[in-house]
Order: sequence, then C-alpha cells, then structure tokens
Amino acid sequence: MGVDSGLPDFRGTEGFWRAYPPYARLGLRFEELADPVHFADDPALAWGFYGHRLALYRRTVPHAGFAVLRRWADRMPVRVFTSNVDGQFQVAGFSASHDVAEVHGSIHHLQCLAGCGQEIWPAGPVPEIDEETMRAREPLPSCPACGALARPNILMFGDWEWDPARSGPVLQNLHEWIRAHRRELAVVEIGAGTAVPTVRREAELASAATGALVRINVREPQVRHGRGVGIPAPAAATLQALDRAVDGFREP
Repeated sequence: MGVDSGLPDFRGTEGFWRAYPPYARLGLRFEELADPVHFADDPALAWGFYGHRLALYRRTVPHAGFAVLRRWADRMPVRVFTSNVDGQFQVAGFSASHDVAEVHGSIHHLQCLAGCGQEIWPAGPVPEIDEETMRAREPLPSCPACGALARPNILMFGDWEWDPARSGPVLQNLHEWIRAHRRELAVVEIGAGTAVPTVRREAELASAATGALVRINVREPQVRHGRGVGIPAPAAATLQALDRAVDGFREP
C-alpha cells in the first residue's frame, strides 16, 4: 500500500538493500534489523534504522488511492486493518482511535525499553542519522518518566517486549464490528504478501461469510478456493479504477 506513495519495498533482501545500500555493505537483512535485541546491544544501530524510517514516513504524502478509500468511508461504514506502521491512513484522514487497527503498532509512538510503567507516548524529534553508516548520534530518544532508552511501539521479529496497550483496544473493537457485520462485509485487501500473512488471514476470515474479497497484489494476487477476486496491479491505479467502475452503481 505504501509503495505508490514512494516508500521503499522491503520484500526480499535485494529490494531492501536497494533502498538502504549501507546495510547491503554490512550484509544486514531487514529481518535482522527489525529485531528488538539491537536496542539493548547496539542502540545507535537500532535507532539509525528506525529513526531514518520515522523521518521518511513523516514526510511521505499518501497516494491517490488513500483518497478513494476515504471517499468510500464517507458513504458507508469502513474499518481499516493494517500491518503497516507508517501512519499513512491517519494522514489521509482516517481516525486513529476508531478506524485504523494497527496490528503491528506504529512507528509514530514510543515505549520505554525498561518497562517502567510509562504509558506509550508520541515520538518526538528524530535523532540525527549518519547516512554513511546508518547509525544514530546522541541523544537518542528516552523515556520521559525514567530516562531509559525508548524504542518504537512496533511489534518486531521475535519481540516479547512490545506493549500492545495502544493497539489492543482498537483491534478488539474491530473484531467486534466484524462479528456484527460479517454477513454484509466486502473486504478490499491491498498489497498483503504471504511472507508475513497477518493481513491475508484477517481478510479471508472477515470475508468468509460473503466471499466478497478483492485482493490487490502485484506479485501474489491468487485467491484460494475462488472466494473472491485477485487483481495483479498496483494499489493507487487499481483503487482509482475500481472507484470509476462502481460510479454508475451509486445511488443519486
């Protein structure tokens, strides 16, 4: 979903390394960097990676497909379930507390690495990043309560310390809403791959009662058992085409 906004495609080591050449020189894969152990072992490396991403996401403008989804939301009940941590849905006008369930958390919020009890808080200034080494310079983000190192409130690989206090209630509300509307739902799934199939499973379960699943995916558009339709095309252009296609069916 974010690629059409100009964000890098992290699928596959080569795609990640094209976006971040310093990590190619170091031989570090995305999965190795998106690991909470670095915040304890090498905080400058960890914040170099996440600080650069935070700065990138803050200056990213959501593509035209987000506006299509927002217009649909103005006409009918809509909910968003996303594994993206970039916050583009909120920038596009969706309510953070009611409309957007961020199953992997958000890079725009931080938590205390020491677990002192401080509630999750919005991220502040991005630390300065050395673009050659992709390491962050001091001072690194810290907890406002105890002064310990802070980390993004993101569910990383092998992460047992992620605090779901912010995302959990919104996810619970979404699942209650899905159960209440399961026989009338249409699900539009965009760019969700099979390597981390969280979104795919959610989309298939949510559309199980109706079979109304539209899977927009450049690489992996296949839909199992014919329970929906797959479209092998990018997000922005496909959403705009769908919007034009359904225009004639709208009530005057």
